[in-house]
Amino acid sequence: MSEQPRIVALGGGHGLAASLRAVRLISPHVTAVVGVADDGGSSGRIREELEVVPPGDLRMALAALCGEDAWGETWSRVVQHRFGGSGPLAGHALGNLLITALWEETGDLVAGLDWVGALLRTEGRVLPAAIEPIELIATVRGGDPLLPEALVEVRGQVRIATTSGTVTRVEISPTAPQACAEAVSAIASADVIILGPGSWFTSVMPHLLIPGIREALVQSSAVKILVLNLGPQAGETTGFTPENHLKVLREHAPDLCLSVVIADCGHVADPKRLAGVSGGAEVLLADVAARVDSSLHDPQLLSVAIQEALRMSSSAHDRITAWR
Repeated sequence: MSEQPRIVALGGGHGLAASLRAVRLISPHVTAVVGVADDGGSSGRIREELEVVPPGDLRMALAALCGEDAWGETWSRVVQHRFGGSGPLAGHALGNLLITALWEETGDLVAGLDWVGALLRTEGRVLPAAIEPIELIATVRGGDPLLPEALVEVRGQVRIATTSGTVTRVEISPTAPQACAEAVSAIASADVIILGPGSWFTSVMPHLLIPGIREALVQSSAVKILVLNLGPQAGETTGFTPENHLKVLREHAPDLCLSVVIADCGHVADPKRLAGVSGGAEVLLADVAARVDSSLHDPQLLSVAIQEALRMSSSAHDRITAWR
């Protein structure tokens, strides 16, 4: 593999931002493939009012790829800036408005994002997973307090992420949204693919439900690395173990083969059990939690772990068999 591999990272929100900050320390050839299911806050308002894909997670990915010079650090802060007050702009992130303006000016999602990236001088490219907004539909057990064992349908990313029940599965509407062609191409030509960390049902799994993205992932010969979360997420994955996260992935994408699974050594109680549900992938236990906030991944530590995973993959990649 080249010393500067082509890396594609998939996800959304803070999890994807952490992955991007990690992989940009490895290679300048980075592409972020970002989910388009957000329906809350500034993104949700723009999505509803202007009928475009939600820009928030795309904005966060662009900010994560800004350079470390004065220009990059300044623009990273500026695009994340949220307006205060109580007027129509209150709560909007400047970057969301900037991205949406470029979409209207260019009439093209990818071209608009590329122009924003050029302004920010990002070290990498940011692409949407699909070119139309997606609605998430979850099956939740215990969503009705009067019927704790009943399964109910919960729609929308915000409602799913904050449910009081237990999410068992997620689907998307439309069931076959048009994947971004440039994202599919990036996955097909990637040397390394990173999936996770992030909100498991609302940021990670949705990529696997877009037919064009899933097919590209399954057919790719790249080293495929899964980064597990540092713990359960209140509401969405309450009570989840690392093994639960892997089982959910297997249920949603049984035909996806992984090369290496990275898990934080402080959050795995039984390494053998984790290896038993890894589908033949190597399991790498590493110290990847941030010192200040152990609920977040440290980009530098995660970068070291990913580089170790790439060294491991030369032997692991030959032994992987599809999950059946």
